[in-house]
Amino acid sequence: MKKTINFSKYQSSGNDFIILNGFRERYELFMEQIKFLCERKFGVGADGLIIVKPAPSSNFKIDYYNSDGKIASMCGNGGLCAASFAFANNIVNTKTFNFSAADGIHKAKISRKEGMYLAEISMSDVSNVYKIEENMYFLNTGSPHIIIFVDDVINYDVVSNGRIIRNNKNLFPEGTNVNFVERKENYLLIRTYERGVEDETLSCGTGAVASAIVEGYLFSQETKLLREIRTKGGILKASCEKQNNNFTNIYLEGSPIEVFSGKINP
Repeated sequence: MKKTINFSKYQSSGNDFIILNGFRERYELFMEQIKFLCERKFGVGADGLIIVKPAPSSNFKIDYYNSDGKIASMCGNGGLCAASFAFANNIVNTKTFNFSAADGIHKAKISRKEGMYLAEISMSDVSNVYKIEENMYFLNTGSPHIIIFVDDVINYDVVSNGRIIRNNKNLFPEGTNVNFVERKENYLLIRTYERGVEDETLSCGTGAVASAIVEGYLFSQETKLLREIRTKGGILKASCEKQNNNFTNIYLEGSPIEVFSGKINP
């Protein structure tokens, strides 16, 4: 008999996730089960799946899986959603706490503004931005990212061009996420092709952070950066401190929302 799974569906700026409460139940899912749950026609539908579970060195740990069923690296929007989920489900009972992910420990803070919850999480330090070729920059913000600046990102062919770069095995043997960024006067407009999803997503948290860092590295003399990032799915904010090619005190802020909860037999 198939085991019934209780789940919550969350989204942050259109990047959506199935979240399972590993404090109530132990989950050992096969790749095909995760793929089914994330499938949008027969399953719940999501860009990824997160298990929030106990951890010895933090308030909780997140295991993140892409929609292809494979365990993945850090997910920024997933971290925002997991923090909100943990607070809403009394896994944590304070508005500031820590959680661990594939890339280490992250600080989290939950607040409320204009009737909505805001979540803020710290991100891993970035020690280098690498110029791969003209107008192509690489860095790792918990997940690997390529940043490319374009003039008209709305009409840019993100899927075709992103797929070519993502699958360039000579440059990126393990693949990479690809962000196309248009600079505006007061914000950045970005679109992201995500590995693991193998398509454009409405938003990418680690990609938003990566875009803000590269834009600040190339075009700003400020030592403290704060950027608003607009995606197809909504608005994120990224901040950090910059010293030459080193970036510390990196934070991502968004407004994660519970979409619905339910039960399913994968």
